[in-house]
Amino acid sequence: MVTIILLLSCDFWAVKNVTGRLMVGLRWWNHIDEDGKSHWVFESRKDSAQESKTVSEAESRIFWLGLIACPVLWVIFAFSALFSFRVKWLAVVIMGVVLQGANLYGYIRCKVGSRKNLTNMATSYLGKQLLRQNTGDDQTS
Repeated sequence: MVTIILLLSCDFWAVKNVTGRLMVGLRWWNHIDEDGKSHWVFESRKDSAQESKTVSEAESRIFWLGLIACPVLWVIFAFSALFSFRVKWLAVVIMGVVLQGANLYGYIRCKVGSRKNLTNMATSYLGKQLLRQNTGDDQTS
């Protein structure tokens, strides 16, 4: 039980700090400022010609497939442990779900962007559409 939890922790660290940065150019972490407030930082590497060569499409697919499949597998293990009344293994399974789910959530936030960025993108898009519609109406009149 202890060995599995240690291996889960090592996997969490490796995926969070090494694999995500190298394979897909995404990383996330927690920063605590001078006031003691916690800030979550989600970053994605800017696309450039040189970096797109280093991040291949196959590696990216393997990374995302593993990142999505592992939490699903741990959830299946959780139901299996729950319904077979193996309560002693439920702690390990919950730890696996939490660690794998945290990595999945962090990388999805990196890929999609923060909520502020999404709001800004939506506002910018709607503004451009309205401007395009208004300038299109002015030209036809």
